[in-house]
Amino acid sequence: MTTRILPAVGDPEAARSIITLLSQLPEAEPAAPVPDSTSLLDTLARLAAESLDELPEVVLVHERIGPVPALELIRDVALRFPAVGVILVSSGAGPGLFSAAMDSGARGLIGLPLAYEELAARVQAAAQWSVGVRRHLGRGPDVLPGPGGRVVTVTGAKGGVGATFTAVQFALAAAAAGRRTALVDLDLQAGDVGSYLDVQFRRSIADLAGIQDISPRVLQDAVYDDRTGLALLLAPGEGERGEEVDERAARQVIAALRGRYDLVVIDCGTQLTGAGATAVESADVAVLVTTPDVVAVRAAKRMVRMWERLQIRKAEETSLVVNRWTKHTEIQPSLIQKITKTRATRTPVPAAFKELQAVVDAGRVQDLDNRSTVKQALWTLAGELGLLAAPDADEPPPTPGGALAVRAGGPVARLRGGDRGAVGPWRRRAGEG
Repeated sequence: MTTRILPAVGDPEAARSIITLLSQLPEAEPAAPVPDSTSLLDTLARLAAESLDELPEVVLVHERIGPVPALELIRDVALRFPAVGVILVSSGAGPGLFSAAMDSGARGLIGLPLAYEELAARVQAAAQWSVGVRRHLGRGPDVLPGPGGRVVTVTGAKGGVGATFTAVQFALAAAAAGRRTALVDLDLQAGDVGSYLDVQFRRSIADLAGIQDISPRVLQDAVYDDRTGLALLLAPGEGERGEEVDERAARQVIAALRGRYDLVVIDCGTQLTGAGATAVESADVAVLVTTPDVVAVRAAKRMVRMWERLQIRKAEETSLVVNRWTKHTEIQPSLIQKITKTRATRTPVPAAFKELQAVVDAGRVQDLDNRSTVKQALWTLAGELGLLAAPDADEPPPTPGGALAVRAGGPVARLRGGDRGAVGPWRRRAGEG
């Protein structure tokens, strides 16, 4: 998404320097600079009168702007246009000025002479803040320009239920719909996203773990731009390096990706780590994948209960996807929804592994035939979950291939029993929070 930036710079030479750097920022749309404080306030007032969406996400205020002093101008902009992120550009970027700028309502301070990395980081942070404010003011993410894409996590109730395949197909569907999509493998010790797409890349998410401020250029170095149109951030090839990606690193990486892509799909695997918990907690959509068998459903119930105990995600805020479903399955999605207290999606994924075997074995799931019932179901699910471009409001919702009725007898009764499991160190961490 595009970040609109309005510089307020009186000095023509400084204005040229700022515009030159701004034009190099990814997804940035710098406007012609305004020469003084009066022009800035008039411009913002005119844009706000048309619509909140017309306001720029970021305003850069140079220290030598006039006639109103820079800090007073920042205070005025922050009070009159609270959805705009203001950044002060000054040669005296010390602690005192930083504190004064924050008190005036600035979202950042950039020192002179300008450095690309610092400018990119401050603009990205201010733009993300601006988007968040506008969302709280009632502007949905689908209609609001600027950075701040949606994040969806895909977690497996247990190993082998198809979480990675689901995440990959969600991402492919979004990319085919024209959305800038990143696919992140957060299954840090056993990630297989690269294997599914036949990708080998020397960089991984672990290379971003030790970086305090992830700029767009640093992020781009770690991301693999696949021929499918996806931006891939892979799990480390050496599983032990997964320990480097902690909660802080995961939060920074997700924030950086959210600011650069329309949609971020994260495969969280089946083991709950600190990074995975952070991803699920911050996600706009959290998907839990299960299969309609007793062991997997019990694992799904155990997972959502753990999420609730750790205050990561409420069960009713979790979207449940039932994979390998048939009309004759005794455990139907409606029963799984009742047992787990999650929100089962309307479209179950049929059991048709023969359709998948050739592309999975070849490591090219992007070549799955469009006639595949599994692909059709997963891409329909992507639309149902709001991961694609905004659908026509008049279009009827997709319906599954069969009724979601509860079948009596068989193994269903076994699911009524208790469900116990050790939480280990997570129980202590929840208590500390």
